[in-house]
Amino acid sequence: MSKNRLVLTGGHAATTAVAVVEEIKSQNRDWRLYWIGVKNAIEGKKVVTLESEVLPRLGVKFLPLITGRLQRRFTVWTIPSYLKIPIGFVQSLYYLVKIKPKAVLSFGGFASFPVVFNAKLLGIPVIIHEQTSAAGRANLASARFAARITLARSESKKYFPGSKCEITGNPVMKDIRMVKPAEKPADPPVIFVTGGSRGSQSINLALEKILRTLLTKYKIIHQTGGLDYLKFSDIKQKLPQALRDNYEVFIRVNPLEISKIYSQASVIVSRAGANTVSEIMLVKRPAILIPLPISFLDEQTENAKIAKKWGIAEIIPQDKLTPEKLLSAIENRIIKFPEIIKNVKGKVSPDFGASKSLVNLVGNYMK
Repeated sequence: MSKNRLVLTGGHAATTAVAVVEEIKSQNRDWRLYWIGVKNAIEGKKVVTLESEVLPRLGVKFLPLITGRLQRRFTVWTIPSYLKIPIGFVQSLYYLVKIKPKAVLSFGGFASFPVVFNAKLLGIPVIIHEQTSAAGRANLASARFAARITLARSESKKYFPGSKCEITGNPVMKDIRMVKPAEKPADPPVIFVTGGSRGSQSINLALEKILRTLLTKYKIIHQTGGLDYLKFSDIKQKLPQALRDNYEVFIRVNPLEISKIYSQASVIVSRAGANTVSEIMLVKRPAILIPLPISFLDEQTENAKIAKKWGIAEIIPQDKLTPEKLLSAIENRIIKFPEIIKNVKGKVSPDFGASKSLVNLVGNYMK
């Protein structure tokens, strides 16, 4: 077994981690890889994280972490969550002492902080990667313990110590980078609706009201998330056969297979998570972005603004989202499809080559 052990950690960023793992393997790095993170995506719900499902298939050892997170609002799960925070610190310390990694690469999120803190305590170099156009709460807290802070966007630099920062772009999986731009919409056009791996009930609610109208003209690929999957599966079964054939429903999409959906898609309706925005810019599909309004430092709005400025996305703030406005935006994207694609055709994504840049940087700490 290789003595060059690298710990990956995060409270999200499964697709970014996959892209990095792919690049490590493509470079034939003799590194043993571990992921320290939580197994459940939603407090109090048995919805597993994408990291726990996907990374083991790539040869990454998944080590479950029991820890809590700061709550945006008080619920029955708030106090139990806070009580788990000390467990996360003890457990992550145990993992690091046992693994003895050469370095830790953190993608942010609440689960990463105990790992980063203990790595610093043990003298293990920490590299942080910030995917957003702002800064995540965990990464801000972790910055003082980091040897290096890598950024997807230059807009993030103002939040971190400049001497530690390096802009690498946001790693995107190889299969997504290989998706070819479309010259025109599919026939019939395919609308991919996603709220990210956990889904978005706000987007789902707006879609529900216009679903039948859309299905008369378009094919819909709908990633619902765990909370709404049974509801929309039931809606599908009650549709007339002709409409049912135009509707695909998934609880989540395997990151290793999402490139197939991007290849089919004519329009993407989504939240504005950093990874999704990076992928949309790479595959060059017209998008409608509905930023999560409670994201820290309004990071999703900042991500969406990057895509809008680049020319590939329209933004609908959540407080302005209605079924009618969503329907109009989808139809507008279809009508303007050739114009949008023409405007971005010659543009190079800021994330081109990001995986290689980040892995090469990490390699400096693995010697």
